[in-house]
Amino acid sequence: MSRVHDALRRAGQTPEEPSKRRPSTPLAAEAFPAETSAPSAVEDPPDRDTTPEAPGKSEMDEILARAADYPYTPMPDALMVSSNKPREGPGEEFRTLRTRLNHLQTLQPLHTLVVTSASPAEGKSFTATNLALTQAQLTGKRVMLADFDFRRPAIDKAFQLSPSPGITDYLRGEASLSQVIRRIPAANLHIMTCGESVPNPLELLNLNQCRQLLASLREYFDWVILDSPPLLFAADANLLATMCDSTILVVRIGSTTYDAVTRALQSLCENNVLGIVVNAARRGELYSKYSYYHDYYDAAASEERKLAEEKAEVEA
Repeated sequence: MSRVHDALRRAGQTPEEPSKRRPSTPLAAEAFPAETSAPSAVEDPPDRDTTPEAPGKSEMDEILARAADYPYTPMPDALMVSSNKPREGPGEEFRTLRTRLNHLQTLQPLHTLVVTSASPAEGKSFTATNLALTQAQLTGKRVMLADFDFRRPAIDKAFQLSPSPGITDYLRGEASLSQVIRRIPAANLHIMTCGESVPNPLELLNLNQCRQLLASLREYFDWVILDSPPLLFAADANLLATMCDSTILVVRIGSTTYDAVTRALQSLCENNVLGIVVNAARRGELYSKYSYYHDYYDAAASEERKLAEEKAEVEA
């Protein structure tokens, strides 16, 4: 992890020179099941006059008050971190990543974050989801998780939500923003699912309303975390990166090639790239340090409980 901290520290020390940042490797974990992606057919974008204008900051409170509440029912095999199991290794890794990002946020204006990968099945949705959950665990944090992968969405499946109404419905003027935003009180999290499948995802992202939407969310939420398509399979993530403050690239050990990482970073021109999340490390390598640390304190806690029980028996 020392290389992680060194890389992110360098990024935090030079916020005025994003082009000089170098990617870091702050995370290792397991990914969602394999993804596939294919370019969609391009058609004419919807009539721009029918798409709504994004609200100003003063209107967002009223919009969120009308947003519907949903239970927190994650998919059993979604591998989400849990606040009820704070000592699990993956949770610690995501909290470490959260801490570094929040530190960088104190040095430069970072509120919108694109999470992407070079190729499918590298864990970008897994990373975006768990980073949003760990950020939302902090008291007072307002966090939005938005599924901008219009080609192969995953956020709705992870939380077992209906994909529509979602972002594509809003951009096409078929749903209001209050209908699109889902509030999950149990996780202190707001979610925007993808919406109905569209044949022209890149054209929707090019609409001015998309920029306005991201700008409005940025003004209201502490973190807006975007799941996006892989860089080498679609231009969507490249476009989203130009609209957002920062980007994280997810790579998978044993799957992502050096050439793929190089081409992905070149496609981003390294603009606003905060680092690289390394996914799917071997469990033994990741958890050995946690088991050593927590086993010590678990043993101490067990001894304290035993002494307390013996004392209670004597008093009885």
